Amino acid sequence: MSQAPTLQTLVDDTLAALPMFARAVQDATQDELERRPQHFALLEGWRRQRGRFASTFEAVLRPMLEIARRGQDPLRRSAPLTLDALSLVDEHQALQDVAIAHLISTVEEQCKPELHQLGNFFAALRGGTAVRKDDNPLRPALFAQAMYDALVDTSLDAEGRYAMLKVAAGPLTENLQHHYASLCSQLQAARLSQMVSSYGAGSSQDPRMRHLAEAGKANPATLDSLARRVDEVNSRPQKLAVEPQLPPTPGAINFSPAAASGTGDLLTRLYDQILADPRLLPPVKALLARLQIPVVRLARIDPSLLRRQEHPTWQLLNRVASHGMGFDNPNDERLQQFLQFMESRLSMLVATPSPSAQLFQQVLTQVDEHIGSQARQRSERSATALAALEREQMREQWTTVLREQVGDQMIDAPVSPALRAFLKTTWVDVIVQAMVLHGRDAPEAHAHIDTVDELLSSLEPCKTPAELARLRSRLPGLVQRLEQGFASIALPAPKAQALIHELAQMHQRVMQGQPAVAPVSALKATDNRELSPEELLQQLLTERESQMPSRWAHDQVDRGHLPTVPTQLYDADNSPESRAALAAWVDGLEVGQWHHLFIQSQWLTAQIAWISESRQFFLFVGQDAEDRHSLTRGALEKLLSNGLITSLAEETVVQRAVDTLMQDLGS
Repeated sequence: MSQAPTLQTLVDDTLAALPMFARAVQDATQDELERRPQHFALLEGWRRQRGRFASTFEAVLRPMLEIARRGQDPLRRSAPLTLDALSLVDEHQALQDVAIAHLISTVEEQCKPELHQLGNFFAALRGGTAVRKDDNPLRPALFAQAMYDALVDTSLDAEGRYAMLKVAAGPLTENLQHHYASLCSQLQAARLSQMVSSYGAGSSQDPRMRHLAEAGKANPATLDSLARRVDEVNSRPQKLAVEPQLPPTPGAINFSPAAASGTGDLLTRLYDQILADPRLLPPVKALLARLQIPVVRLARIDPSLLRRQEHPTWQLLNRVASHGMGFDNPNDERLQQFLQFMESRLSMLVATPSPSAQLFQQVLTQVDEHIGSQARQRSERSATALAALEREQMREQWTTVLREQVGDQMIDAPVSPALRAFLKTTWVDVIVQAMVLHGRDAPEAHAHIDTVDELLSSLEPCKTPAELARLRSRLPGLVQRLEQGFASIALPAPKAQALIHELAQMHQRVMQGQPAVAPVSALKATDNRELSPEELLQQLLTERESQMPSRWAHDQVDRGHLPTVPTQLYDADNSPESRAALAAWVDGLEVGQWHHLFIQSQWLTAQIAWISESRQFFLFVGQDAEDRHSLTRGALEKLLSNGLITSLAEETVVQRAVDTLMQDLGS
């Protein structure tokens, strides 16, 4: 009898075979590219990488396998929480996850028997009752990630690397299948075949993965169609009565005439099916079971309950169930807080002799508010940095808009060319910096905008001694605000001093009763030189009578009202219908919703904890509070169009119960 293999010995065998494995994948990929003419466009980028592909692939995969050998997950990553390190997954980066997901799916489909045996073996070593893909330290995700990383240095863009991974899917799958088969033969030699074929039977697929596979099911049954089907069954008692009555099967749904006695029976069986849902944690089932009391009371006075799937009662059950499905651990502190919150609402519903649909709607609204509040609390550490990062994306657009508006404001202003250039460039940078750091409408940004008004006003001629006195009293504060602005963008001291000196000369002229800007002839005499064409044009613009009033100078304008980023939708297949569907889905996202998505080479369950004001950026927080992922709108659309993200609420607990009962009725 051979010595029983272990996690460490199987990983060691993989490490030993890695150099030969990498070269085999490299050669097979080369053959695949040369065999098919449609791949010729990829050859040039591949040839530049081919000479070092095997060594790069091995260098990436080896550390991951060594981490896996220690019993740790090499793909476990947490998003950074500091602004300097924080990054957003945009649509190009999301294409990486799409490509890796395609590669993983190809390997899993072709290597299903081998992965089933290996998965059961590693699950048995862990001692769990269910088989999870993450238990397998040699799962396809590691090899797919290494393949992608080995192609990053090619001259191919994101789309090209995606195409290359699709080409490499076949070669990688073929070689992995041989390697997996070799490992499975060790299990058979150790007489572990019985264990790896039967362990965790019926649990080999993550229920959330089954949810994804079933999410696209067409024409699902409705509560109304189920009620009509039951009515149809009940209308044929004679035909059913002569049929032999078999003893009931434990756990089975029995729709004999004796059992199907109308609305009350349908509600009971529907509710029993809801409570039998294997995806619900025990404490969530217990909560839903207690909710059955007010639901039954409502059914007696509200006939629409068993006809309308959008009834607030079913929406409440669905919301509680989908939120509970976001947790793996029944003792999770956040789940316990939610259950405690529900206790008072449940007590109120149970204590009401004749509850109404409005009462359930009121509780549903409170539940949504609680879930959203709880999610926002989870985003506190990242939301500020993410909001600043989003505003950073607006820097260029804000700069362009403000330079135009400040330029309009200075059309008739008595300023020198140097000061004009300062306000349109340096001081606009000061305003934009405040908007990026504190927000577009922040007091800090408005204060810098107001400084422009104050500075231009200070250059108007003083006609009376009182005006001169007011100017003298305002200047120290104005200079202080300018210096604070200089400091916010770290303006070099020589430039700051030159600007303050320029402004001091202009104010000296104003206080002496002269124009802030000397006439052109005076400038020529002072400089003892001819003005350049640019300087002459600037002087003409300064001196001319403006025929176009300045909107900023004369109108009551909300200076904080600046344009936001226009929505950029990812076009999946260049059809208006597809683009509209993507936009509608993303627009429907709300804080507090739980989703299952593929990111960083693995599936994870995460909750939306923050959505930016422009709805261009989204923060997802996993079950582990440190597992944070920030995605752009384009990235979400890319994942959605490739089937790599789904809401836990899309297939509801009520819908699953209705589908099961319709199937039991033979529909």
